Amino acid sequence: MNNIIKNINDDVVIKQIKPFLSETEAYLVGGYLRDIMLEKSSYDRDIVLINTNIETIAKNIAEKLNATFIELDKDWGIYRIVLNDKKNYIDFAKAVDNSIEKDLKRRDITINSIAFNLNTNTFLDPNNGIADIKNKIINGICEKNFIEDPLRLLRVFRFQSTLGFDISEETYNIISKHTNLLENPAKERINAELIKLFEGENSTSAINCMNKNGMLELIFPFVKELRKIPPNSHHHLDLINHSIETVHQIEKLLPTMPANVLEILNQTPYGTVKKTAFLKLAAFMHDIGKPSTWTIDPNSLRHRFIYHDSKGAELAPTYLKQLKFSKKQISYIQKLIRNHIYPSNVNINNDKSIMKFLRKMGDDTIDVIILAMADRLSARGEAITEEIVSQNLNNLNILLQKYFENLEQIKPLPKLLDGNEVMELLNIPPSPTLGKILSLLHNAQEDGTVTNRIEAIEFVKAQRSKKLPV
Repeated sequence: MNNIIKNINDDVVIKQIKPFLSETEAYLVGGYLRDIMLEKSSYDRDIVLINTNIETIAKNIAEKLNATFIELDKDWGIYRIVLNDKKNYIDFAKAVDNSIEKDLKRRDITINSIAFNLNTNTFLDPNNGIADIKNKIINGICEKNFIEDPLRLLRVFRFQSTLGFDISEETYNIISKHTNLLENPAKERINAELIKLFEGENSTSAINCMNKNGMLELIFPFVKELRKIPPNSHHHLDLINHSIETVHQIEKLLPTMPANVLEILNQTPYGTVKKTAFLKLAAFMHDIGKPSTWTIDPNSLRHRFIYHDSKGAELAPTYLKQLKFSKKQISYIQKLIRNHIYPSNVNINNDKSIMKFLRKMGDDTIDVIILAMADRLSARGEAITEEIVSQNLNNLNILLQKYFENLEQIKPLPKLLDGNEVMELLNIPPSPTLGKILSLLHNAQEDGTVTNRIEAIEFVKAQRSKKLPV
């Protein structure tokens, strides 16, 4: 523990704020302590103060450090200061009933209920959180705390995913007993926990536990329909377990990927979490169109799911909007669901086919290829031989390579002709014919048939003789 105390006191931010807290009873609490004990980076620090004017202290520190002061909850005495780097921040709050012991007893799980007295350099651990960190186990503090804030039921699984810890049997049973209470928290709060859960390296473990106790179906109502699809000749698992296994395969694939692939997937274009969180959510949802497209051939008894990719992309926004995902996040997940079969259908011996795929997928090329790989590895029914799997993965790896080889060529395509110009060339009015010709022109650009304005004009003129919708 001496090394941990040294690391706390050597923390640049802690060094800056300690002088302002020397006259008050101040405790560093929560996730920062947990993370420092696990040798993880942490940028948010929670300080609990006893018997003092918290607003005054927080404003004073913000002013002295030239930081931004934010009032989070005046009634509860919670304030935040954000440092100039926009990465590090500190939350100040008053202790429950002005007692650090009561405050720690009111928290969610033991590993988050440790306090460090900033003036005496001593730990307070009434719930044995330090031992649980060492043993890598998640224990709730008491049943009442989960009932008071049901979001904590989901947070347990988020920590299971991000930390890789096991949930104690007693805590799991409490969660299972009160799962239905998760209908109460605001969807925005559920969204934040879900995104962090899917970002974790162990999200499959958490999803499996949530699947067993009914929480998964409560959050994602489509799970009820996925349960109805049994294994078949192409899938050794039923549909819900195939969906979870696809997430698992992504988690297994990521550590094997080269640095240039991981650099792309670790970007944060949709908030503060990595793209992999949304990739894994898309993997979990990639077959939600199957229940409504399911048929069984009466002769061969083969299970078919024709256009389930398009149907799934159509259904996804309904569920994601309810969970308060943003438009950009929904668009990304839709794109992956709609195109999860596409990479496996690309003719890798045909440059035009490859270039069309790369241009169509654009910045999300890597993502949809990884999803296709995971989907292949998750479907190992009796009709799927090792040769089929090997050949499919080999082709997908070639596509990955082609993406990096052709980065310059797959930049956004220029608009060679607009709708008005096409109407003038063909002397036609606005109509389905115009839309079809513009679509054909775009496809010709994607596969490299048309590369400049002159070729575009000739291509459009050539459509005169073809039968198109009017």
